[in-house]
Amino acid sequence: MELVERARAGDNDAFNQLIDEHREAVFRLAYLMLRNAEDAEDIAQETFLRAYRHLEKFDIQRDFRPWILSIAANLCRNEKRGLGRYWNAIWRFAGEQMGEQRSVEGDVIQQHDVQCLLDAVRELRHHEQEIIYLRYFLDLDVKSAAEVLNVQPGTVKSRLHRALKQLELEMNQHE
Repeated sequence: MELVERARAGDNDAFNQLIDEHREAVFRLAYLMLRNAEDAEDIAQETFLRAYRHLEKFDIQRDFRPWILSIAANLCRNEKRGLGRYWNAIWRFAGEQMGEQRSVEGDVIQQHDVQCLLDAVRELRHHEQEIIYLRYFLDLDVKSAAEVLNVQPGTVKSRLHRALKQLELEMNQHE
């Protein structure tokens, strides 16, 4: 956590490096949660502003990414109170679920299947969408997802299990 320590000491280059390392993940999470690129960009900027203001509160014994993503997730939740089409993540998730298809016909079928997957994820409750995004679209492990959501790892596992069961039901309805 050398970068965090340097940023705390006023080294702007160190904080800029932290931004560079985590910008994409913060934006992706915000985009998935808000379904709007402009809103996601605003949330990403606000996330880093808040992180900078509260950097002294960060526990350097922990990973930085879950902390910064928890700030972004909280800002997104607040914004939603008052997933968009992140196709690369969806393609990756769909590829894991459906396997690779290489023909033009296969691509059309896969695109339809991805659209069905996206529609099914959108039908899930907010907290179910969130856990799917964190685990499969952002590739966070259970411990990191737990930190982002501020819950225990066991809670992540049980939520993920229920979310995947519900997603399966939704996918069957879309067929």
